[in-house]
Order: sequence, then C-alpha cells, then structure tokens
Amino acid sequence: MSRKIISNLFFKQTITKSQLILFVCMLFLTVNSVNAQQEPMYSQYMFNMVQMNPAYAGNRAVDNITAMYRKQWVGIEGAPSTGTISWDRREDASNIGYGLQIYNDNIGIEKTIGVQGFYSYRIPFKNASLALGLSAGVLNYRAAYSTVITTMGGDPLFSEDINGFRPTAGVGALYATEHWYAGFSIPALLQTKISQSNVQITTGASNHYFLTGGYIFDVSPDLKLKPSLLLKSVQGAPLQFDINMNAWIQDIIGLGVSYRTGDSFVGMFEIQITPVLRLGYAYDYVISNLKTYSKGTHELMLRYEFGGTKTQRVLSPRYY
Repeated sequence: MSRKIISNLFFKQTITKSQLILFVCMLFLTVNSVNAQQEPMYSQYMFNMVQMNPAYAGNRAVDNITAMYRKQWVGIEGAPSTGTISWDRREDASNIGYGLQIYNDNIGIEKTIGVQGFYSYRIPFKNASLALGLSAGVLNYRAAYSTVITTMGGDPLFSEDINGFRPTAGVGALYATEHWYAGFSIPALLQTKISQSNVQITTGASNHYFLTGGYIFDVSPDLKLKPSLLLKSVQGAPLQFDINMNAWIQDIIGLGVSYRTGDSFVGMFEIQITPVLRLGYAYDYVISNLKTYSKGTHELMLRYEFGGTKTQRVLSPRYY
C-alpha cells in the first residue's frame, strides 16, 4: 500500500489522534502476511536518481557520496522517515558505472534496513549516451506487531513480531545529453511478502514504475532553468506526477518549486558550498486531508564529490 493511498484512506472521517496512530499500524497488517515492498519517496530525486534508477550509477564520471534524510508528515506519530547513504562512480574513460546504497525506512510499526548494489553500462553516441542499469540487494524487514495496543486483548494477529530478510532487484534505462535526459525504471522487480512465520513468498512482478525527464535552459551566463517531471505508477493508486522547476543562479544557488498531484507543494533550496560539496533542503507543504494533522515534510541532502579539479570538467553543478 503506497503512502498516497494511506493519506487518502486516513481521512474519510474525523478521527482522534489515538485512533489515527492505531489506524496507521492497522493499514499495514493483513490476516496472514505483510507486503514489505514499498518504495521511499524523495522531493530532491532529480539530484540523486540512483535511488530510483540504477542506470544513473556513474552518471557524473566522478566518485560521489550522497546522504539524504526525509522526515515525512511531521506531527503524526508513526509517520514515515527515511535515511540513505549512497555512493556511485565511473572512470572518465570507462563505460561501466557502479555504486552502493544503505538505507533505513520506518513507518508505523514497520522498519526496513537495506543494502543495494548498482551496475550500469553506458553506450556513448555522438552527443548523448544511453545507460542501462541493474540493482540487487537484500532487505531486513521488521514489523513490531506486539507493540500495537488493540481494543481487545489476546488477538493472535498481534502476538508475534515479524523479522525476515528478502532479496530485491531492479532495472532502469537513462538517455542523457548535455541539456536533457529521460529515464525509465522499475526499482523493485520482485514483490516479496514475509508471513508471520517469517517465510518469504514471492508473489509476482513489481507494482512501482518510474518515468523521469528534464531539460536545462541556459537563460543567461548567470541563470539556468531546469524543469523536470517524475511520473509514478503504483498498482492500486492513480498516476502521480511530480512537476518541478529549478533555477540555478551563477551555478552556486538553486531555488526550486514542485507540485505533487493530490499531495503537496514543495519548496527547495540548494547551495554549492564548494566545487565538491553541496547542501540541499526541501519542505513539502501538505495539501491533502493530512494537512489537518501534519506540519509538513522536511528533507535534507548532503553530497560530496571526489576528484578536485576533475569535478570542474563535467557539468557543474550536478543538474541531473
């Protein structure tokens, strides 16, 4: 069940805070199994797309480490929070990119810790390139059923916690030129459920599909505009669009706004502190029914690119 579906289901009627907290937990429980195949969302996805598309690994032809933390729906107990650290690289003369990501995703009584590896192969053209990517990893999924307080004690559905490991794999493609890009990815090919007896059950193909695109307009030597679009398709939910516009001033300061259909408006601020160090912040203003309970969402990003003067030879700052 996606985070968007959750926000739609929460507020069919007015409920108290205690009922809300319980309902958050209940939404993720089923009679015999739990589906742990949920994809975290990010507002600053356009600056670190390796998290959703493995073909992005090595896109910059330098080593870089990116850390992100997202605290969603502040003010609601048990709301999602996600932290990630990712690294990717590609030698300047090579067409092979690779990377690694560690992340921790929490929502309600659920917690997922994962490690993923990325591989991409770049096919160069005259003024563009096509990258094809694969990802694979392992996730540790936990659900603390025993911590849920129910109206009636002794319910066997809440007597045992779940703690299991499961595989994950994804594919993606990225076509890029100096001024625009387009990508498609399936970040989680497998839907793996873990039953209350901690048995893995692979139920079929992925239910998450991502389509991305962006363009860079050189308005003047001191101003660049970068519109971008993310289309997310999730089984059981309507299509969702993230429509974004970023403006870069003297390649140092970036200001951006986004609209996520039916969910939020987003404001973004980026600063290229040094040629190799960058800081970003995003705030999501909730416009769904969650706005009655939530104080918005905060997201921080910090990136360090190794290479010193080598970093100056590639597109800077990192527009995509």
